[in-house]
Amino acid sequence: MRMTVGAPSSLLRPPTESSGLAAPAPKSRRAARLATMGLAFVLVLGGVAVAAPWLAPHDPTRQALRERLTRPTLEAADGRARFLGTDHLGRDVLSRVIYGARVSLVVGVAAVMVGGALGATLGIAAGFRGGLADSVIMTLADAQLAFPFILLAIGIIAVLGPSFPTLIVVIGLSGWVTYARLLRSQVLGLRSREFVEAIHALGGSVGRVVACHILPNVLSSLVVVATLELARAIVLEATLSFLGLGVQPPTPSWGGMIHEGREYLDTAWWISTFPGLVLMLTSIVVSRTGDWLRDLLDPTLRGE
Repeated sequence: MRMTVGAPSSLLRPPTESSGLAAPAPKSRRAARLATMGLAFVLVLGGVAVAAPWLAPHDPTRQALRERLTRPTLEAADGRARFLGTDHLGRDVLSRVIYGARVSLVVGVAAVMVGGALGATLGIAAGFRGGLADSVIMTLADAQLAFPFILLAIGIIAVLGPSFPTLIVVIGLSGWVTYARLLRSQVLGLRSREFVEAIHALGGSVGRVVACHILPNVLSSLVVVATLELARAIVLEATLSFLGLGVQPPTPSWGGMIHEGREYLDTAWWISTFPGLVLMLTSIVVSRTGDWLRDLLDPTLRGE
């Protein structure tokens, strides 16, 4: 007996580009392009920081009081251009911005490595072990979130003194909670999966399970969080330098330059404006790169 009831035409023809099945491919390609552009920007900024001695037109710490507060110009008194002007001590702003990238990237990347290593270790331990270890680690995380970080940073730096290692440790300690909470939630779901139970049944050690099977499954999330935390670390370094708790003069840093130029905003706006713009652009691009990487690496977001 032949069925005569007609089926909807949408079920008989192949899906078109307007259907939901074809949407993820363009979105994934767009996310891949944007992520590539963001990573390229970070690499270029890193190249500028590494090549600062060759790219900077002037010595960033050399003072020239006769040329103080020179406006951005192509013809300075010494015959060399001052593209971004000079500060209140006659130091070239462009050279200081270029050298400031070194401070921001070194402190930011090192702090992300410290916070990521600590947070990932504690998060995986809390999620995999559970019980008392989970309770203790999450209690520490909640306690840190409840305490104002600026006060903690002021206390630590006041005791240890402002320096590069202290700044890296302080910023790194501020970010471990994000890694720990995220990886704990993912490991809680992974430890009850069939492949993990099978490895335990075959006599696999805890270290082997974590290193070979748990860590690869959370690595994409770890990369995304590290990218987002890099932007936060760069801004936090600038904030501490602005408050006088970060990199000390005469080493140029973007936050310190903004602090030095705040008294000259009405007469020499360029001292604070240009490092502030570079800091804003860098933080936006790095944080957006993290968002694009999340869209690219997270399979649950590809079909949105």
